[in-house]
Amino acid sequence: MSPIDVAKARRETPGCESVVHLNNAGASLMPDVVLQAVIEHLELEARIGGYEAAAREHDRVEAVYDSVARLLGSSRDEVAIIENATRAWDMAFYSVDFQPGDRILTCGAEYASNYIALLQVAKRTGAVVQVIPDDEHGQISVAALEVELARGARLVSLVHVPSQGGLIQPAAAVGRLCRAAGVPLLLDACQSVGQLPTNVGELQCDMLSATGRKFLRGPRGTGFLYVRRELIEQLEPPFLDLHAAEWTGRETYVMREDARRFENWETSYATKLGLGAAVDYALGWGLDPIADRVQGLAASLRTQLQSLPGVDVQDQGVEKCGIVTFTVEGVTAQAVVARLSAEGINVSLTPASYSRLDLGGRGLEAVVRSSVHYYNTDEEIQRLVDVVALR
Repeated sequence: MSPIDVAKARRETPGCESVVHLNNAGASLMPDVVLQAVIEHLELEARIGGYEAAAREHDRVEAVYDSVARLLGSSRDEVAIIENATRAWDMAFYSVDFQPGDRILTCGAEYASNYIALLQVAKRTGAVVQVIPDDEHGQISVAALEVELARGARLVSLVHVPSQGGLIQPAAAVGRLCRAAGVPLLLDACQSVGQLPTNVGELQCDMLSATGRKFLRGPRGTGFLYVRRELIEQLEPPFLDLHAAEWTGRETYVMREDARRFENWETSYATKLGLGAAVDYALGWGLDPIADRVQGLAASLRTQLQSLPGVDVQDQGVEKCGIVTFTVEGVTAQAVVARLSAEGINVSLTPASYSRLDLGGRGLEAVVRSSVHYYNTDEEIQRLVDVVALR
């Protein structure tokens, strides 16, 4: 039996009463404790004022940094709370001083938002983007990466769990190679944080970006960035303000010494507190039990979908997570998503434009993306399978 008390998790998740939510890779259903944290602070702002509410809740806001640090196995001064995962990734990436000829190594599963940034920086600076080939399992080839690292690189960008499929990249192996080569690793953990343990020491990443809204079950508009302490002082963010730096003289400024140099002054205190509540809630269940249940549910869903005539599960990788992608012969992915939505089942559509190297390279125009979480049930999975079977 799973150590997760599923009935309790569902009682504490209001949305479970009204929808079959299998779109956790998009945005999970928030538990009550997260919802209340956001609402209570907004109500406080309405009663006494925004600045005053922030001052009153100062200690609780500061505790969010401690919670994220516990989640990642880092120090609190290595954590920045940022408005979303894309901006967190951007703040780290655009802080690197790329020069002409610098090599940026990435993977075939890179997400569109990240790859567009890679292309923009290459165009601006003369840096070169090189895609490391996949191995026979569809994940980044560690052997090929080792060869390219030996040739020199300025940065490695790796998506831990691709948005468009169920594979878990061998991030720890990549991290070991990067650390040995002295090349920083920027890890996009947007889809892994909250469903898998993500200890930055074990992963040996130098920077990690993540969101609150997906498997962490936090509010939208929240994210965070980890930067290894030894790297912080080497990075100057692409923009600074009076929070990230101090104006020390008419023509001088000094950046903060901690990771908050990647933040800016204005922030949503309500959603920041909601993020902290979501992190604490996940830690309360335990990341290992969460991962076990999520991967078990996803494996069951893959098996059942694969048994249906004309249905192809499109997930790759040796180790797989809670994201399950599939296509149905003769039916567009858009039509499948619409049919499931009409039956009160939330999934999402992933077009090839979100990951051209991966989906486009496999000749897939789009896939249906379903994604389970620990509060989902076998009955909900069966409902999805039954609707797909009616094609």
